[in-house]
Amino acid sequence: MSTAVKGVYAHLDCLVDSIDALKRAGHKDFTVTAPLPRHEIEEMMYGGEPSPVRWFTLAGALFGGTAGFTLCSLTHVNWPMIIPAGKPLVSIPAFIVITFEATVLFGCLFTLIGMLWHCRLPMKPDEIPELVDPRLSDDAFAIVVGGLDGEGAAAVRATLTENGAIEVSGGSDA
Repeated sequence: MSTAVKGVYAHLDCLVDSIDALKRAGHKDFTVTAPLPRHEIEEMMYGGEPSPVRWFTLAGALFGGTAGFTLCSLTHVNWPMIIPAGKPLVSIPAFIVITFEATVLFGCLFTLIGMLWHCRLPMKPDEIPELVDPRLSDDAFAIVVGGLDGEGAAAVRATLTENGAIEVSGGSDA
């Protein structure tokens, strides 16, 4: 049977030390929460790699630019006007503004979708019940390590305790 262990921390440096110890021990199934965004946590969790949300932004910008230019071009082709002096029916300079605005709009929308996806929002309270704690949105940090068996839970409890957790719950005490 799989179980989870939660460690609550009063200080950021203790949490960062615990994340480092868990990663060195080979644990990958853990969730970290903080009352405010901290770059130290991000650096430890992702190892300095850039955010995967940037690919959502790129996809949205490419889609938006293509869609904006296509909308202008097809609209102009469907309702042609008599254009003097042999100018082209589909003119790039005339469509740049709409293309740019569509690029920005869809880039922003896809970025929002990517952020929500990677942050697992909206998260149901019963998805990770250990994170339902009012202290975690006030002044405490927490780490929840999931997918543990009996021996693994005991080892994680020891790791969290020796790295400065003020409270460790789950695993063998449940």
